[in-house]
Formats: sequence, structure tokens, C-alpha cells
Amino acid sequence: MSDQYYREALRLGQKEYRACIARGVSPVLPVLDDFVTDERVNLGVKLGVVDIPVEFIVGTKTRGRTNSFARNFMPILPENTEFGSKWIALCESHLRDGIRDPVKVYEYMNRYYVQEGNKRVSVLKFFGAVSIQADVIRVLPERGTGAESDLYYEFVDFYRATKINFLEFSKKGSYKQLIKLMGLEPEHIWSGDERRKFTTVYHYFREAFEDRAGKKMAPSAVGDALLAYMKVYPYADLCEQGRAELKKTVSRLWEELILQQEKEPIELKPAPMEPKGGILSKVIITTNAAKGLKVGFVHDKDPETSGWTHGHELGRQYVDRAFGDRIETVSYFNAMSADPLETVNQAVKELCDVIFTTSPVLLPASLRAAVDNPDTLIMNCSINKPHRYVRTYYARMYEAKFLIGAVAGALSASGRIGYMCDYPIYGQIAGINAFALGARMVNPRARVSLEWSSVGGRHAAMERLKKDGVKLISSMDNARLYEPGQTLGLSYVDGDSQKLIAAPIWNWGVYYEGLLRQVFNGTLQAEYESSGKAINYYWGMSAGVVDVMLTDEVPESVKRLVSYLRAGISRWIVDPFIGPIHIQGGGTVGEAGKPFDMEDIASMDYLVENVEGRIPAYDELSETGKATVESVGVESSRKPGETRSEDGR
Repeated sequence: MSDQYYREALRLGQKEYRACIARGVSPVLPVLDDFVTDERVNLGVKLGVVDIPVEFIVGTKTRGRTNSFARNFMPILPENTEFGSKWIALCESHLRDGIRDPVKVYEYMNRYYVQEGNKRVSVLKFFGAVSIQADVIRVLPERGTGAESDLYYEFVDFYRATKINFLEFSKKGSYKQLIKLMGLEPEHIWSGDERRKFTTVYHYFREAFEDRAGKKMAPSAVGDALLAYMKVYPYADLCEQGRAELKKTVSRLWEELILQQEKEPIELKPAPMEPKGGILSKVIITTNAAKGLKVGFVHDKDPETSGWTHGHELGRQYVDRAFGDRIETVSYFNAMSADPLETVNQAVKELCDVIFTTSPVLLPASLRAAVDNPDTLIMNCSINKPHRYVRTYYARMYEAKFLIGAVAGALSASGRIGYMCDYPIYGQIAGINAFALGARMVNPRARVSLEWSSVGGRHAAMERLKKDGVKLISSMDNARLYEPGQTLGLSYVDGDSQKLIAAPIWNWGVYYEGLLRQVFNGTLQAEYESSGKAINYYWGMSAGVVDVMLTDEVPESVKRLVSYLRAGISRWIVDPFIGPIHIQGGGTVGEAGKPFDMEDIASMDYLVENVEGRIPAYDELSETGKATVESVGVESSRKPGETRSEDGR
């Protein structure tokens, strides 16, 4: 019997050998000594004897055994060789008693290279073993050599607390997200029970995921999908699901899970899509027009306390007037004061056909409700989020910020300008950069002092700017009313007095009208069905959803400049972001003379060089700021004062 097993293993090894040659890759096992220096190896950290995933064993430490195995660790030497005889004898021992002695391996970038025990690994791989005991020495790569090493060091931190070595992700920050979704503190050391429970959950999920995928997936694909799943369904629910129920839920969420494998999972829609002709589109328009729509607006706050909510409520009233009896609208306020999912589900139960959730903090509840209620169109006001089942919308406010920055640069004699932002989220970073570039366009000396109202409060941020002698300050964009003590848009601030100079305008009514017209004419659904990606609507001045307001404090010459720039932006002639752009730290982004892609603008996580300030770390933010950043935030690279030793401890 063992002879037959060897012949089958030999067939698999020879097949892999030929396939590798056909692909132009080495047909034998990778050798750690070929790409890691002895100096790095000698600095290795001993992990002791642990269970390691067999699928992660990919090579040998030295070149001695490379002529015996194909790249898949199956034998390539004939059965009648000494090697063949030893493999067969080990196979018989494994079938009789099992392989108990640990192999000796070096781990590098979470892959294992065998120093002793190559044949044991070969036999166990042939029989489909999941794990094997190994005496492990971890060889650490140099820090700062790229995204791959950065992600690996996140794994090292995760392993130190959990002793989990089979979980991989493809994106930075994923290990921290997982810990948070599990309801654990970042530095929490896992107990044996926690480790065993997670291990069981992971393998159940992997089984369901691969059953639906129809083929073996990379471990990082499984990890990414698991994280996406837990953003919709809590970890506690996942722990309670059996195999059959989990497979059903994975199938229901499938488009969201596989979307994580896309290199560019988001498709931005920069302008309203014109409906295509044909009988089908006419049927859709006629049917929707006859039926009418019930439209729900779910807000995190109320219009009496939030200028943001007030602006969206004005938008709802605008579409009421625009559509008349073709639509019915209803508002739901203060969704974050309890369980926001209950509020969104209430709108579903009250038969809303379309639901707009008007704050980024409502995105998780929106996603869960959208998955559970596929017949209801749910849209969230945010940008740069890769979710298939909930569409997002946001305004290209950076266009208005560019114009206001130009005003500030023209009016500032000293070149010192202040900018107060609320949350470090996607879209806001582009606004800061566009403002700074607009200021520098007309004033090469312009420097923008950046402060954050979500770090210590709005009053403290304003006082820091005043203390630095800054008088031209761009601040609150969404105040319901202009009140003493508030700064609205770009203002001249001198002590307790202030004059409003310019302000951005969010035309939410125009935006909602445009989106609802696309619901009526069927283009919204057509875009969704033809894409396969996450749909993010990112309309701007060309669609009439963004504008600027200038007061009499602005000279006529500057008003004419703004008018020219506004017309150019609206017609796609003027672009605030044209490469190369110099950024903080001395680098540049963008190609010379070329406008930035919309996706690159939406995903900005850096500041241009004439901004004085930084993107705050998560721990510095207010509780509201943290909640917002958790949903749609730009990740800060390092907490204040955080350092790590070479071994990741």
C-alpha cells in the first residue's frame, strides 16, 4: 500500500515539476539561504515548538534536498532510490503510529523553510494534514522595506497576543480591525479557550467560503473575506452558526466577500449617468413613475443640534417640492442615540423603497440592513468604501475648497492661513489639500496651519490657531445659523470679532433629486448590475451639487478669478490636482502635467507640503471622531510615541 502511495506522490511531484517549467518558474523548492543573509538568520527569534500550518511550509533552509522534491513538496526521485525507500518507510510509520517528532523550520514572512524533516513534511502534505508540530526560529525582515514587510510586522504583533499563525490578510490594518470586531482590547493576550474558539470559527468559515468559491483560495483571501463578513454579522453571531447556516449566510453575502479580492474594488461615478434608450428603459421609467417612491432619510442627529443634519433635511424638503406626489419622504432622527440598525430597519418595515443614511457613522448599520433586505435600495453618505450591497454618495467638496483656498491666498498678506477640519476621513483630506493648493496658486508664500476640532474640541483648536497669530481661518462648513463664537467657511478672525468671507455650499437637494431621477429612469440599477464593484457616487460642480458663496468682503478682482475657476471646474477644464504635487516629507505624487484620477483623490491619505500639521492618530480623537474614523477614516500610520523593537515586541 505504501508503495502505491509513493507512486501517486511521485506522479503529483512530476506533474508539478512539468507545470512549473511550463510557467517559467523554478520547479524545485525555494531555499531560504538564497534570499536571506546569514546575518538576518543569526538574529532569528526562537518561538519553541508550536503547531504550524502545513500549507505554509514552502521550502527548505539549505539547498541539500532541492533535487528530491518538486515545488509542492512531492517526491521526484524514482521509487527504487534510497530516498524512495525512506519515504515509503516513513509513510508506513505514519499510517501505523503517526508522525510525532517535530520538524525543525525557519519562519520568514509567515512561510516556513525546513531544516530537518523534509520527508515528514512531504508525507503529511500528501495525506492532506492541516498542521504539524515544529521547532520554529523566526527570521525577521528589515522594517520599512515596503507594504509586505509592514503587513508582516502587523502579523507579528497579532501573533504575540494570540499565537494564531494561520490567519493572513492582504491589507494593512486588518489585524487591528479583527481584534476590534471581536470586542477585544488591542493588547489583550488570548486565552487558550479564545484561541480554540477562533480556530474553530475560522475553519468553519473557510470551509463555507471555499465551498462557495469552488476552488482553493489563498489564505489572505479567506482572511479578507472573514473580516468583511464580521463587518456585517457580529463575531458572537458567527460563533453560534453551524456549518449549514454559515454556508447560507456566506452565499447571501457572496458579492461583498469576493469584492475584497479586487485590486480596485471601487467604481466612482463622477456625474449623473444619462439613461439609455430602448424599450426596457422606457418600461422601467413608466413603471417607477406610476408606482411612485417612498424615500426615507435616516440621520445620526437632529436638525436642531446639527448643521449637517439640517442641510440634509433641506435637501429632503427640496425633493418633496421637485417631485410632488411622485414621492413620499419621511425622516428618522438621532439614530445613533440607540441601535442605528433598528432605525434603518424601521424605515424598511415602513416600506421605504429608497433609504438615504446621511452620515458615515451609519455605514455599518446601512450595510447590514442592505444585505438583509436586498429589495430596498440603501445609500450612505460617505466615500471610498468598498461595499457592494450599499451604494455611497458624497460631494466633491474639494472643488469648492480649492476656490476658497484661492480666495484666502489672495487676501492673506502674510501667507499664514488657518484650516480647521473635523474628522480625518476620506474626502476631507482631499479638501485640505485642495485648499492649500488653491492658496499657493495665487500666493507662493501661503502656508496652511491645520487643526482638528475632533482633537480636544472646536474651541481649543480655534484658540491654537489664534495663539499662532492666524487670522484667516477656514472652519465650520455646516453651521445651521451663523452665531457668535462660530466660524463659518472662510472667516477673518480678530479676537472675538469675525467677518465671513466665503463659504462652500452643499446642494443636497440637487444631489438627492439627481439620484432619485436615476432611480426613476433605471440608470442607478443599470450601473449597479453592469459594474460588479462597489458603486460610489462622487458628484461635484459639474452636477450642480457643490458651489461657493462669496461675501462683499471679497474684492471684485478675486470674485472674477473665482468665477473663471468655477466655470473651468464645472466644464472639466480646470483641475485642482495636477501632478507633480509636493507632499509632506519631501516626496511627490502624480505625473507631470496629468490630472489625478478621481480614485486617487478620493483615497488621499497624505498632506501637501504647504500644510503645517498632520493627520491625527485614532487615540487622539473624540469619541464621535473615533466612531466616524472606524467607519470611513484615514488610518494614521503610528500612534503618538509608539515604537517597536526589531523582533516586534
